Amino acid sequence: MKPKKVPDSTTRVSLPQSVQMPEHAGKECLIVLYGGSIGRKYDLGPGHWTIGRDPYANIVLDADSVSRAHARVEIGGAESWIVDLGSTNGTFVNDLGAERARLRSGDLIKIGDIIFKYLAGQDIEAAYHEEIYRMTIHDGLTSVANKRHLDEFLDREFARSRRHGRDLAVLLMDIDHFKQVNDNLGHLTGDYVLRELAQVINARVRREELFARYGGEEFVLVLPETDREGGLRYGEIIRKMVADHRFSFDGADIPVTISVGVGAFDPDMGRPNDILRAADEALYRAKRAGRNRVSD
Repeated sequence: MKPKKVPDSTTRVSLPQSVQMPEHAGKECLIVLYGGSIGRKYDLGPGHWTIGRDPYANIVLDADSVSRAHARVEIGGAESWIVDLGSTNGTFVNDLGAERARLRSGDLIKIGDIIFKYLAGQDIEAAYHEEIYRMTIHDGLTSVANKRHLDEFLDREFARSRRHGRDLAVLLMDIDHFKQVNDNLGHLTGDYVLRELAQVINARVRREELFARYGGEEFVLVLPETDREGGLRYGEIIRKMVADHRFSFDGADIPVTISVGVGAFDPDMGRPNDILRAADEALYRAKRAGRNRVSD
């Protein structure tokens, strides 16, 4: 018997009034955060749900990094689990390899290079729409602010600096030799480095500041009320935090360093891109001077 296909999240099925759905049904779902159809919702009910490239899987993922039969989600009466089915690239829950792991609402599940968020609970629709909103301002892979949110924040802070003569610094960071990580260790390792680095730096960021993924392996930190010297000191703290942190994935340690360029607000600047350009030019100088350093 062929496994039943999972309907699209927009599908509506009418049931006779005499038929009642099981109490557990409709209280779990998977949302694609990164890779594949971002934002797609897969509703889960009691039973086993296979994930893989096989066209007869319940959740079909058309990606080379996904095995034909990659993993299975088991929805029970009181607990839900994910089980790896001997996949080539493994199944990860919150960045930890998992042969079999219990799922809790909010867990991040990585299948190949596709990341899901598992949601469970009574008000699943509200949680889903909240997650969709979060996705509009956060990067799906690293969970820090995305470029859209960065642009809005920097526009506001730049305008405030011009209006009131406030200090403003921008740090542009780039992972040194990141292409070698992808080429030599694979994109799954590269994704891990990006996520781990984002967590390391984000732990240091204060509420009034904004840390965002700028694109690829570049990140930006916007520092209101911070002058050039303050930006240089902050950049050195972050550079050392990254250099001292142990990056380890799939049993292998990965040396990771960053180069940091610091741009500072100048009254002659006319638009936010000017301060980003200053940080980018400083980043180029840091790389040219040997990388793993901070420059202005």
